[in-house]
Amino acid sequence: MMRDHIIGEDYELWDIVINGPLTTLKINAERVEVLKIRADCTAEDLKKWEKNAKDKKWLICGLDPDEYSRTQRCTAAKQIWDTLQVAHEGTPQVKRSRGTLLYSQY
Repeated sequence: MMRDHIIGEDYELWDIVINGPLTTLKINAERVEVLKIRADCTAEDLKKWEKNAKDKKWLICGLDPDEYSRTQRCTAAKQIWDTLQVAHEGTPQVKRSRGTLLYSQY
């Protein structure tokens, strides 16, 4: 359901949840890519920052107080989503174990 709300707002926002935040990079004097600071950002970079913030807002606004306390230290929408997935579905290893258990019980 949350997926549908986010996609309805802006499809690119769902990509941010799944793949991580849009980054704003620059090449420094040593020819290494580093994150831009606010002073170095263009209008396009600021739109990326805005999308990242909007995505976090969509996820956080749908949480109850207990779930919010689990995610309040997360800095990116992907971190929030991954934290919620582990809390509600378990890790991939737990999912496999549950599947094996259910299969053996069947």
